[in-house]
Amino acid sequence: MASAAEQLAANMNVGSFAKATDLHKRLWFTLGALIVYRLGTYIPIPGINVEQFAHAFQGQAKGILGMFNMFSGGAVQRMAIFSLNVMPYISASIIVQLMATIYAPWEKLRKEGGEAGRKQLNQYTRYLTVVLALVQSFGIAVGLQNQRGLIDDPGLFFTISTVATLTGGTMFLMWLGEQITSRGVGNGTSLIIFAGIVAVLPGYVWRGLQLTRTGELSPVVLLVVAALSAGIVAAIVFMERAQRRLLVQYPKRQVGNRMYGGESSFMPLKINTAGVIPPIFASSLLLLPTTVMGFLSNANLPPWAQWAPGLVGQLQHGQPLFMVAYGLMIVFFSFFYTSIVFNPDDTAENLRKYGGFLPGIRPGKRTAEYIDYVLTRLTVIGAAYITAICLLPEWVTNWLGPTFYLGGTSVLIVVTVTMDTVAQIQSHLLAHQYEGLIKKSKLRGGGRSAARVAPTR
Repeated sequence: MASAAEQLAANMNVGSFAKATDLHKRLWFTLGALIVYRLGTYIPIPGINVEQFAHAFQGQAKGILGMFNMFSGGAVQRMAIFSLNVMPYISASIIVQLMATIYAPWEKLRKEGGEAGRKQLNQYTRYLTVVLALVQSFGIAVGLQNQRGLIDDPGLFFTISTVATLTGGTMFLMWLGEQITSRGVGNGTSLIIFAGIVAVLPGYVWRGLQLTRTGELSPVVLLVVAALSAGIVAAIVFMERAQRRLLVQYPKRQVGNRMYGGESSFMPLKINTAGVIPPIFASSLLLLPTTVMGFLSNANLPPWAQWAPGLVGQLQHGQPLFMVAYGLMIVFFSFFYTSIVFNPDDTAENLRKYGGFLPGIRPGKRTAEYIDYVLTRLTVIGAAYITAICLLPEWVTNWLGPTFYLGGTSVLIVVTVTMDTVAQIQSHLLAHQYEGLIKKSKLRGGGRSAARVAPTR
């Protein structure tokens, strides 16, 4: 028999959405915040020659700058005030997560600090975001001035203004993401990256249609790519929703004359615990040599480094060495990041603390070993799934050439963020229906009470 929550979710329709005025305000706020973000991606930093930079950027489009440009919705190509996007914040969050597992004071904050500890770690993340943004923006300012013709008036003032502008842009986006999370719908940071990727998708679709119209791309090939894209989206939705549920039992206990407990619940373990972090890490590390070699292309390399351009040429999209290294690094980061975000020992200890146990498994160490056993096998499936999703577009690029590129990481981010946002919208609608039922029950209860105490004549 379906639960009350499931019955309410099944009855949600357009009428229930129209009545959820609070949800409307949240959606309008989210839309307005994303529009502000998109406007900022078209405002260039002061003192830069936009046309010259766009021309110079074409030589770096296959490197790590191309990936950042995709995530920022073209802001890097225009060298806009939001060029750094929220990448420093994401990097800082990952570093703080890593430190919270190996640095004892931060680990104590994470485990025993509660809400106050979580806020303190968030504050450390903000401080680290400022540091990373300052370092990256300073490197960008120096790199731009080393290229002739890109800066109208190079010097100390340009360096200071560029560092202040790019760092301020990142901090504004970090604040904007937090506002979306608290006052809007969905995770603000994820939605900012989502908006950047979605903004460039119509351009890819239009380019494919234009290539088909001019005869450079066969209509059959376009249909195959469209079907492949739909299949990738369906596979991502299926795998991201898949769970391995471990049955958890709670023993009965007697308090006075009453019996409590004896209930059962499920511990959901996702197949893809690491999310989109493995492909992002793998792409960044593999494309970094290409970016560095692009900046050094005009320099005279020493004799011992003459082999570097040939090796870097093999570490580009579609090359066999790139695909093999990409797949292996995705698998490695899948296991590495899963081991950081999910600790079987802590989970087993929390179960034991609250009296829960897995049927047939002794609480404590044996439970931790069993959870680790299950999680390892799920991670094998999850790593294979992410690797296939990310390598399939590389094969398509090899087949169609660089004129048409479908990024597996981009599709993965877009689909997962969409699923998370839709789930939050459904939860808001469900909460609104619960509030309506509670108000109706109070009104009915109040009416009956008034009838009982009403004086009779």
